[in-house]
Amino acid sequence: MHQPIQWQEWGEEAFAAARREDKPMLLDIGAVWCHWCHVMDRESYDDAEVAKLVNENFIAVKVDRDERPDIDSRYQVAVSALTGQGGWPLTAFLTPDGKPFYGGTYFPPKDGYGRPSFKRVLTSIAQAYREKHGDVVEQAAMVESAIARAESLGSGGGRVSAGVIEAIAESAARMFDERNGGFGSAPKFPHPAALDLLMQQYSVTGNEELRQIFVTTLEKMARGGVYDQLAGGFHRYSVDERWVVPHFEKMSYDNSELLKNYVHAYQATGDEFFAAVARDIIRWMDEWLSDRAHGGFYASQDADYSMDDDGDYFTWTLDEVRAVLNEEEAAAACLHYDVGEIGEMHHDPAKNVLYVRADVAEIARRLNLTEERVREPLTSAKEKMYAARLKRPTPYVDKTVYAGWNAMCVSAYLEGAKVLDLDEARRFALRSLDRMLAEGWSGASNSEESKSKATAAGGGVRSTPIPTQTLSALRHVIAYSDPKAERRETVGVLDDYAFTVIACLDAYEATADSSYFRLARGIGDAMVERFYDREGGGFFDTCFATFVETTGAAGEAAGSAAEAAGAGPRALGILGTRRKPFQDSPTPAGNSAAAIALLRLHGYTNEASYREQAERTLSVYAGVAAQHGIFAATYGLAVARFSAPNTQIVVVGEDALAVELYRAAVRQLSLNTAVMQLARSKVVVQNLPPALAETIPHLPALAGGRSFAAVCSEFACLPPVFEAEELVRVLDSRGRPAA
Repeated sequence: MHQPIQWQEWGEEAFAAARREDKPMLLDIGAVWCHWCHVMDRESYDDAEVAKLVNENFIAVKVDRDERPDIDSRYQVAVSALTGQGGWPLTAFLTPDGKPFYGGTYFPPKDGYGRPSFKRVLTSIAQAYREKHGDVVEQAAMVESAIARAESLGSGGGRVSAGVIEAIAESAARMFDERNGGFGSAPKFPHPAALDLLMQQYSVTGNEELRQIFVTTLEKMARGGVYDQLAGGFHRYSVDERWVVPHFEKMSYDNSELLKNYVHAYQATGDEFFAAVARDIIRWMDEWLSDRAHGGFYASQDADYSMDDDGDYFTWTLDEVRAVLNEEEAAAACLHYDVGEIGEMHHDPAKNVLYVRADVAEIARRLNLTEERVREPLTSAKEKMYAARLKRPTPYVDKTVYAGWNAMCVSAYLEGAKVLDLDEARRFALRSLDRMLAEGWSGASNSEESKSKATAAGGGVRSTPIPTQTLSALRHVIAYSDPKAERRETVGVLDDYAFTVIACLDAYEATADSSYFRLARGIGDAMVERFYDREGGGFFDTCFATFVETTGAAGEAAGSAAEAAGAGPRALGILGTRRKPFQDSPTPAGNSAAAIALLRLHGYTNEASYREQAERTLSVYAGVAAQHGIFAATYGLAVARFSAPNTQIVVVGEDALAVELYRAAVRQLSLNTAVMQLARSKVVVQNLPPALAETIPHLPALAGGRSFAAVCSEFACLPPVFEAEELVRVLDSRGRPAA
């Protein structure tokens, strides 16, 4: 708002102004956490000469990519079609009807980096629009055609086959960096869905090669600079292949999915190291990404605290370390974190990224001390350095609560709480989900009925009412970072619905509160109604009132009426381009997540339509999924669930034996198996989902009053099991089909 650019929001007013003044549009898509967006803001958009060029020749529109992923995803494809690359900031030049004809990412203030200066770009584009208008329109048409081809899956359909899981695993093995972990070379991103798929396959096959891949990767990442060694939590990615120097922003969705990775690695290996990292991620999220007063998970933490630094908050000079530690602590910490006179940051070579270079045994050997004499000063050094860092200017935390990302964090917390027995994480996850359901569904009921208790495992009274019926729409933004900001109604996208269904089912399994199941089913049905392609199968990522540009008074009136009726926003620009996202980038793909949600709903309802819709969704991508390797990993997880028998482990009882049985059930990794605990009073038909209502209620009579576990598969249950060891044997003996 402080900039001299006459920015407008994406909407009818901006497009009308462009048409009225016959000016091209300058579209800037960025994010609050994006370092190069900040750089371009400072270098160009704050500049009076640039502002004059923009204001005289363009209608300038600024978009937050987190708030409007539908806009970002389509114009990323457009700019990639033009230049072969995308990213943020995304700088696109559009015709007055929103069709892109030129673009790029970061443009420097002067010619350099192999890129023209931004002023030169602005001048050239304005001149071309005036003097070569026909060429501009022709280029826009070519880009639009390229977008349509890029978004089309073509002949990608086929029969759903579990063979794709092995193909994705083989692709991961070929890309695996044996020395440093991870996949490919620099820059190196985490691929949580691929790691989960490898762990699931390892649990099925016992293949030690798969174990080596995920163990090495998760260990190297957690010991690298891409992990915040003081506060916990992962940065977005590493610029080098060794995971040492990160891009310092931290995203909620990265940390939610990596939290699940480390919990699953602990299940798969029993190694306490992975459990410790999982607890540490939760520690950071509790402190930095959690609205402790109201519930909810914030979106991100920025990399920088000002326009002039690059990770300075997170990095250390040798003098800075020595200033806060005593001699013994400094000696241990400098060896442990590899802090020296020369660090890793190019903009300031004295700055060191903290990563684990030497373990306690090596430090003890080099300092000629016992390991015990090393652990104490190392622990105190970490505490003092973190305390000192907290006094530095702090990178901005975007406190916006987005529905999909919040749901992902809820699911991750519930997974961690289940396996690691973390009651507080469980309570906060449920509170965050309750807030999202109360504030995210339009027309949410405030009745006393909606304030029901989460009865299982000490859930407590809900802090906010939640709706008990299917409602009209799910918002994309639940709460803005600035609570005083004007609330804009942001329509939920496919990801929001799919991740929320999954979170509600996770909450049902964590609490046995049937209202969560009913909400999952209602939101799942709304997802199908709004996004499912009944002709071609699969899900579109957005729901628009019209998929073609509405023109004229009649068109605008029709579009407004449809939008008011809840059909979604009208398709301005290229938003009418239909997309069915199947590739993970960077969050799990919406179609794959939707298929998983439907398959889980089928497991609790035995309603054939859910499984049929999931199968049709998976079949859309079946012919090409293997070609996309690790970027199709969530698809692989969905196929694994589709191919495996639907399985639930239900523990009935509340005594010590029931707790022991539950612990035995969650100790083993099986991403396709639900585990839940029911009080005996809950084992009645009216309190259970349809499928469980047909299989569970008769079992307590067979148990003779004792607590028990039942393994239910394909809508039938085995006889009750009364000992944890026996339950483990039953699960081991059943095995699981290889993909």
